[in-house]
Amino acid sequence: MVFTSWAFVKFLAVVLVGLRIMPTRMLRQLLILLASAYFYAYWEPAYLLLLATPSLIDYWCAIAIEDSGKAHIRKRWLLFSLISNLGLLAYFKYTGFFAETIAGLFGMERPQLDIVLPVGISFFTFKTLSYTIDVYRREIAACRNMWQYAMFVAYFPELVAGPIVRASVFLPQMTRSLKLAWPRTLVGLQIILLGVTKKLVIADRLAPFADAIFAAPELYSPLTVASAVLAYSLQIYCDFSGYSDIAIGVSRIIGFDLPENFNMPYAATSITDFWRRWHMTLSSWLRDYLYIPLGGNRKGQIRTYVNLMLTMLLGGLWHGASWTFVVWGLLHGAGLAVHKLWSTVFPGQRRPFRGVVGWALTYGFVCFAWIFFRSPDFSTAVAIVRKLAFIDRAGVDWVYSPLWIILPLVVLGHFIGLTAARQARIAQSPRRVPPPAWAAGLYASVRNRFA
Repeated sequence: MVFTSWAFVKFLAVVLVGLRIMPTRMLRQLLILLASAYFYAYWEPAYLLLLATPSLIDYWCAIAIEDSGKAHIRKRWLLFSLISNLGLLAYFKYTGFFAETIAGLFGMERPQLDIVLPVGISFFTFKTLSYTIDVYRREIAACRNMWQYAMFVAYFPELVAGPIVRASVFLPQMTRSLKLAWPRTLVGLQIILLGVTKKLVIADRLAPFADAIFAAPELYSPLTVASAVLAYSLQIYCDFSGYSDIAIGVSRIIGFDLPENFNMPYAATSITDFWRRWHMTLSSWLRDYLYIPLGGNRKGQIRTYVNLMLTMLLGGLWHGASWTFVVWGLLHGAGLAVHKLWSTVFPGQRRPFRGVVGWALTYGFVCFAWIFFRSPDFSTAVAIVRKLAFIDRAGVDWVYSPLWIILPLVVLGHFIGLTAARQARIAQSPRRVPPPAWAAGLYASVRNRFA
């Protein structure tokens, strides 16, 4: 069920009406759980079993981990949880990929496997993994209410496209009444409107152009191909962040606060800054559950760079089972390693590439990496790179007017966002100058309406 479809609008309306009339918090939670099950079953009812299996396994594993006082027993339960979750993910998402790779290496006929990838499996697998790991680390207590834990795993707004919400963020909010309130509803509607605008007005308008060029780049001129790469960079950002905004807005109306997932990533002035802004719940997950356990930056410079490369390589595979995604991850891993080295050589204010130059280099690198992320195969990616390098100059020109209408709007939106962020930092500064009384009064009178 797509967030921007009428089916979802009707589904959400029924859920909100149900929350309004349910007399108790327990009934509201049960309603959300049933609605989440229906939401996932809308795509393929049989895969509800797939969603329930890791949920039950991790529920009991976490309790066993918490109750056991012996380190080796706790590790065994954690290992069982990891193997079961990653095993399901590997079977559904990577069996075909590895089979094709092995067949290609040995010159064998590529197998035809009929494995349908369950929607959202990457997201809810990472969510349940973080739960059992956090319980093992004694950072959170095991949830002993099966229905509340099932609701955490299956919660429909962020089930299939994120943000990746950790149990430490979600479960403490289960004490909320979940009664609909107008101030939260107004804020949620504004966030939803922002997400719908990103998705329908920007991403969906740019998709036909990017799809056509990436399907046959050899037919088009270098400038047309370059504009398609630019269009895709805007499309994927507005598509992904738009879905996250809708999930956050819907949750705000229901009564849950989900973490921010995007913070104007194309305003980043370094690749490290980009990953602090892009898909923030994934980047923090990779940092806390992969990069740091690998050793982080605690075992010397060389090991730090290797850890960055491994983390981003696996992050690329998480996005998709293809070697093009692996290359995308390796590019970002190399970019993070180079930036870390550069920051060591030129610390603080001595760094020569900052401001506009740093932004241009970062955005150019990100767009170059998007070529491999979007291309269906390496031959397509190579053809695009040849066009951008003007090695292949042949092809027709296609001036896609919606791109040049949308681009100024995106730039304006970033300008407004950066200005608002700067003003927020000034307002929170201990050195801030108190506003005039009339301005403070006006702000107080409208803050609830325009929160």
